[in-house]
Amino acid sequence: MEPLYPLTFEPILLERIWGGRRIESVYNKKLPLHVPIGESWEVSDRPGAESIIANGPLQGLTLRWLMEHHRQAIMGKAKDTNGRFPLLVKILDAQEDLSVQVHPPGNLAASLGGESKTEMWRVTHADTNAHIFTGFKKGITRETFLKAIEEKQVPPLLHCHFVKEGDSILIPSGGMHSLGAGTMVFEFQENSDTTYRAYDWDRVDSQGNPRKLHLEEALKSIDFNYVEPPLIQSKYSRNKTLSSRFLVNDPAFICDEYQVKKNQRFYITTTVPVILGIISGELILSGNGQSLHLKAGCFALLPPGLDKTTIESISKTNYLMCQPHATEV
Repeated sequence: MEPLYPLTFEPILLERIWGGRRIESVYNKKLPLHVPIGESWEVSDRPGAESIIANGPLQGLTLRWLMEHHRQAIMGKAKDTNGRFPLLVKILDAQEDLSVQVHPPGNLAASLGGESKTEMWRVTHADTNAHIFTGFKKGITRETFLKAIEEKQVPPLLHCHFVKEGDSILIPSGGMHSLGAGTMVFEFQENSDTTYRAYDWDRVDSQGNPRKLHLEEALKSIDFNYVEPPLIQSKYSRNKTLSSRFLVNDPAFICDEYQVKKNQRFYITTTVPVILGIISGELILSGNGQSLHLKAGCFALLPPGLDKTTIESISKTNYLMCQPHATEV
């Protein structure tokens, strides 16, 4: 196989009862007509949802194919997750509140038949009064929560942040949470699709049926010490040409945010796969004879081992870079 190059993928669009149409209006991704789309999976190596390469000589092949046939070339010094790419990247568009949910922690996930999922949200668009629910208010116990479920009084127990564009938060596995109405986020997470719904706002579908809850699994997974977690408070560095701020350095992954001025050129090399997501502006990525023109809402995977990847800013640009940890040598 020819050397790898910066890769982008076809989005995987998923209908959700709480979704809307802004993934098309904001990020110009063509959506099926008259369907509420809540999620666009941008980099995925999930069974049944395997990202298809959209550029260059490997166009039409999948990330799964790369992991099966060229794992070392795509992973470098990073570890896979049970043979799969370790990260899952999405855009979420919440027109209504998502269910109040939890993902199982690593030490319990297998016994519950699931996979752990720590995730990070970076708010990219927020309506007036847009909000997220993360963790409980102080003093909430398992017994308090069970009583609230019986009495359909869960919302008053949840810790709420009113958010704006630019806000970010890390949600560890075991942390109760819900993305609130009016919020769009870039989500970087472990490669998992295990979600246990504990409460769904008494919502019903078009046939009048409530969505399935997973209360038993949720109660085993919830960390009741995840209380009133703060938003990420890091500040940008003072470099006026290319400034950065640290967002996440978790065992699951690393994620930082960058701002670059117009008409800048710089280079990066990496020993692990790096995912780059454009929040605003435009970049051109070039490596091994292939170039990508990325606009807001676009994502690219930079394989490790490239001699160097050139990044050129067409305009003032804001972007995220997320990567798994390198393993110890």
